[in-house]
Parts: sequence; C-alpha cells; structure tokens
Amino acid sequence: MESGEILDLDVTGVAHGGVFVARHHEAEGERPLVVFVPDAIPGERVRVRVTQVKKSFARAEALEILEASPHRAPHVWRQAGLDEDRAGRPGGADFGHIALAHQRKLKAEVLRDAFARFADLPVDVEVESAGDDETPSGTRWRTRVGLHVDASGRVGPYAARSHEVVEVAEHPLATAAIERVALQLRDEREGRIDLVQPADGEVRVLRRPDGRGSRRARPEVVTERVGERTFRVDAGGFWQVHRLAATALDAAVRDALAGLDAQPGAHHLDLYGGVGLFAAALAEHGDGSRVTTVESAPRATEHAARNLEGLGASAVTARVERFLAGLDADPALSRGVTLLDPPRAGAGAEVVSRIAGQDPHAVVYVACDPVALARDVGSFREHGFVVERLRAFDLFPNSHHVEAVAVLRRA
Repeated sequence: MESGEILDLDVTGVAHGGVFVARHHEAEGERPLVVFVPDAIPGERVRVRVTQVKKSFARAEALEILEASPHRAPHVWRQAGLDEDRAGRPGGADFGHIALAHQRKLKAEVLRDAFARFADLPVDVEVESAGDDETPSGTRWRTRVGLHVDASGRVGPYAARSHEVVEVAEHPLATAAIERVALQLRDEREGRIDLVQPADGEVRVLRRPDGRGSRRARPEVVTERVGERTFRVDAGGFWQVHRLAATALDAAVRDALAGLDAQPGAHHLDLYGGVGLFAAALAEHGDGSRVTTVESAPRATEHAARNLEGLGASAVTARVERFLAGLDADPALSRGVTLLDPPRAGAGAEVVSRIAGQDPHAVVYVACDPVALARDVGSFREHGFVVERLRAFDLFPNSHHVEAVAVLRRA
C-alpha cells in the first residue's frame, strides 16, 4: 500500500477519535492492514484515497460511498459534507453525517471497546441525551465557540484535521445567537476569537490576537445557572459547552451520590473542581459533611469560593497531584466521596494511586474521554476498586465526543 493509492474498502467498525475502521488485504494469507477512514459508517463500502501508511495501520480519506448505510443522513453542516471540496470542509462535526440515534450507539460501542482494552472490563452502557430540550438533529447546542483568524483576516473554524481557516455560511452546532454574531465578523486581527453565550443570553466576543502587543484586561465575569444555584465564571473560563450539559451532569452526580450511603462527618474531595459545580452537589450530600475543591486555575478557585459560600466548602488553588501528595491521613476522607473531573488526558496513575491511598468511601469520576477514563479505571481496579455504575451522555452531538460518569468502590 502506498500513499495516494485508491482502494475500495468495507468499513467494519468505529474507532475512538471520529474515524472508522476498514481492513485491507495486501496479499492472500497476509494479515490485513487496518485503515482508518473518516466520513464513513460501519457497514458501508467506500472508495478511499490513502493519505498515510504506517507499519501497523494506514489512514485514508473517503472519496465516494459505494454502498451506503441506512443510518447515513444529510450532513447537519452542509459545508462539511462529503460532496464538498475537502479543503473547505469545517471540522468539529465528524459524526454529522450519521442519524443521531445511531451516533449514540456508536459512542456506546467506543466506550465498551475502551473498557475492554484498557480496563479489561466488559461494560453495558447506553448513551443518553443531554435532556428533552434538544433539537431532533442534535444542533443548536454550543454556547461556546472558538474561531480562528488567519493572516489575511479570514474568520472561521479550522478545516477538518487541519489548521487552515475556512470561511463558512452557517454554524449549525452553535446557538442561533452565536451564529448571528459569528457570521458578522470580518477583517479581524490574526489569532483566535471565542464567542460565549452565558445564562443571560447575551453573546460575548473575546478577541485573542496573536503577539504580545495587546494589553490584557481584567476578564468579564458572567453568571451561569444550574437549578436554583448560580455560578460565577470568567467569560473566557471553563464551563460546559452544551447549553444543557451542566444541568445534566449535576443531576447525574447527584443521582450517583444518592445511591451512596451518606457517612456522618465525611470529608469530600472535588478534584479539578473548576468554579465549584460538583462541589455544590457534594456539599449537599449528607449532614455535617465538608468539602474541599481543588483547582489549579486561581481565577476559577476565586469564583468557587464565592459560589460555594454557606455550604461548608473550601476552595484550594493547587495542582491535584501536589495537593494529594501533601494530604495528611484523615479518617474523614475514608468516609467521604472523592469526585474527579480531569481534563481530556485523564488523571493518570499517580493521582489514582494517591486517591486510592486515602481509601475513600466511593469515587465518582466524570470523564470527557472514554480511553482516558478506561485507563484510569484500570488503575483503580489494580487498587481494589470495582465499577458499580457507568452512565454516558451525548453532550457533543454530531461529534465523536462523549461524556461519562462512573461510580467506583472498594471490592
């Protein structure tokens, strides 16, 4: 097989990362080479062009669908469709050609495969919607959109699997208000532009030009709402992207906590805590409990302290691994829940080991990457923990991303 070669392949599965799996037999009796293909669906026969050949796998681009899956749908982002020029297709909607219900089945398959490979654990999981108030096609959910500006002043997303800016005529995953503002941007300075629509509905435009000539202003603080509670957060700070996500995850965490016996005098940890979304749920789990939320971003910790006033919670600015390394043995920790919501790379074996060393009553793990979650669950299993419950949520419709909440306890 060589780069540039045209092949007709049968797509047999889905892989993590928004690509699909085909296999090519170079010769009779030889082991087939795995070929990763975007823009396809398992069960299809596709014509592809090979773009990269490695020792154990190859990558290819789909050129034509020879036999289509019954789950194929018109792409929700027309410009990202297979019939458009490849260089002009925007990224960010790599499942946009698949019917929404089938997207969720594929995401569940990716989760099951990740747990089998990296945690040596069979799991049965379905991917749930973020809530009843979503569009049938899984669009209009993004309340935060990042765009790029190239040297000529063009504004848009990057092309799929590229760092080339493409101009677009629509932003179907964004809220209607963000789309209107995004399409009006013209002749901007090279760099990045973030569009943010918090709970008040007003779209903020955050320009981040390249270079050091621009003076940094104190960030604007906006308010987000989950149930009856409000949360202060910097407009450019971290908050869930899907307009229903924070509420869905808060409900999932509270549901998980309700299934755990509240221990009197417990000390709960909220690791990678951001502005305190889950710390609030922990603080309300059991009478007399206290919570420590840990976050490395000082501004987020500052907001968490305000957001959690009156809940018996303290906010600590620290890297999680350093905080855990300096943590003294505390019997109250063994009666409490440790909740972690790490970045996409996961917590890692060191953090897992230190959490296990505190022997918490339970661990609640919120994850945005199935492989990272499965690796960390595998590490927890080495320390004697078992998965009691696993739920998954489609907080990124029309993309390959999936969110999960796992509950672990000592065997």
